[in-house]
Amino acid sequence: MINAYALTDVGKMRNTNQDYVYCTSKPVGKLPNLYIVADGMGGHQAGDLASRFSVQSFIEAVRNSTQDNPITVIMDAIKYANTKLVQMAATSPDYTGMGTTMVVATIVGKSMYVANVGDSRLYVLDDMFRQITKDHSLVEEMVNNGTLAREEARTHKQKNVITRAIGGDKDVLVDVFEVELSGVSCVFLCSDGLSNMIEDAQIAAILNSRKSIDEKADILVNTANEHGGKDNISLIIIEP
Repeated sequence: MINAYALTDVGKMRNTNQDYVYCTSKPVGKLPNLYIVADGMGGHQAGDLASRFSVQSFIEAVRNSTQDNPITVIMDAIKYANTKLVQMAATSPDYTGMGTTMVVATIVGKSMYVANVGDSRLYVLDDMFRQITKDHSLVEEMVNNGTLAREEARTHKQKNVITRAIGGDKDVLVDVFEVELSGVSCVFLCSDGLSNMIEDAQIAAILNSRKSIDEKADILVNTANEHGGKDNISLIIIEP
């Protein structure tokens, strides 16, 4: 059995938690395990509804899927969740602008299949700490086109502007990755409420420590809160 642990926290500045995490090392449909972090957005409590509803819709689609390819299962489920959320947003003016990021992973043997929309992240830790997903955000585009330095991106005033989200449009663009897990000691998923508060090097140091998996999760959340806790904080640690 894969060792995995999830934790979410409202942070220091928010009244509600708009993040939603799902973590199971047991089969879901044809997927042998499933790990998801979603970070919702929208006023009038629409953000927490968007993340929870999208993850639940995703899981429903996975359970009903007859496909065998993990990437196909995940892609179809994200598209289904997007369609369902767009439909829900149309039912009330309170839901205008609702959406959510989503990062998804499943481990099949020595391979991991990953998909993401938005700026929630997945990293792997082997001989170095590497971000696998790419942020769909305005500052990431600015870094890529050379108008913003990587060091400035974390503190840029438009850091929270994302360029892709589930619920943002009737069509959703999804990035997918296949990662070989030989030599990987840890897989780490998180919302930007954690990655904006803690430098990658410090995250890696905590994950590399000799603490138990739940102690590492507690330390990461506490550290994000000590650094300001400006947003909801969610994470999943997987030791494959």
